[in-house]
Amino acid sequence: MTRRLWLVGAGHAHAVLLRQWARQGLPAGVTATMLSPSHRAPYSGMVPGWLGGHYRFDEICVDMRALAATAGVGWRDGELRDVDAASRHLHLADGSTEGYDLLSLNVGSTLSPPDWPGVRMLALRPLSALHDAWDAVLDERPPSGVLTVGGGAAGIEATLAIIASLRQQHPLWQAPGRLVTRGRSLLEGFPTRAQRAAFDALACAGVAVQCSTDANAAMAPPRTLVLWAAGASAHAWQRRSALAQDAAGFIRTDATLQSTSHPEVFASGDCASLPQALPKAGVFAVRQGPLLARNLRAALDAQPLKAFTDDGKALALLSTADGRAIAARGAWSAAGPRLGKWLWRWKDHIDRAFVRGPA
Repeated sequence: MTRRLWLVGAGHAHAVLLRQWARQGLPAGVTATMLSPSHRAPYSGMVPGWLGGHYRFDEICVDMRALAATAGVGWRDGELRDVDAASRHLHLADGSTEGYDLLSLNVGSTLSPPDWPGVRMLALRPLSALHDAWDAVLDERPPSGVLTVGGGAAGIEATLAIIASLRQQHPLWQAPGRLVTRGRSLLEGFPTRAQRAAFDALACAGVAVQCSTDANAAMAPPRTLVLWAAGASAHAWQRRSALAQDAAGFIRTDATLQSTSHPEVFASGDCASLPQALPKAGVFAVRQGPLLARNLRAALDAQPLKAFTDDGKALALLSTADGRAIAARGAWSAAGPRLGKWLWRWKDHIDRAFVRGPA
């Protein structure tokens, strides 16, 4: 009897899984299909470089349809609307329904920005929607100002990249920039040196920073471009599903990436809530990829699963959109005019290597 495996979402963990299965082959007696709205999956680490004009969009994307083909996995263009975990069915946005025996979810997270009248709202998640939204911004006359909500790495990198891009496209454009965060500092949890370097980079770009502040519509006059980079959210269908969830709606799994309520469902990356709390960052999805590939194969073969172990630390390389980068890992950090240029080249090498894949 053929078993049906669905890989929903073109996330980083699924990219790693497909590369591993391309070498190993699919388990016997399995028909696997990947579902995603687009075959182009942007790598999160390179998104700021694309926003800043350093990369073309195709340079930051993994062609997941081609990658799936090398692994013997079918492809389905489509968007998930609901998961009926009781009957093991996927309901797609086009009205069709697909059954599964094993399901792997790697769909990332999203953002839920408010509806402020008269402003262009640019949400940095989901990545799949960012391409068209940024193109629309570039097709309009330049904004009257830029307001960023969120003081984490994504908000800082995107702010610097977008301001650099707008100034390159409109040399006389000198609109004000502003970044607002609820946190007491930028890059909370990062070493002090990295935080200071982020403040300095924003100041050099003419961006004023307000910490311990809630954003509101009064901060965004008409024609402001608002970059929303705060509060990762679960997709609406996750909250509607019967899958066990944490308080924020993310799919609760055990350390093996298996759903705590439905053992035929696995979740990885930002959409998952593991026993070990991890930041919503692409690096952890990448790290989960090899284990996900191994555990899905084990589940299909009725073999024991292994647990994901991680120290929760990751090398962060933040682009400052001026040919430099800031580095941090744990208590260590590095930045500076000369060192920053080398850090950017290091970041560029690492990021391109992920998109390119193993030789």
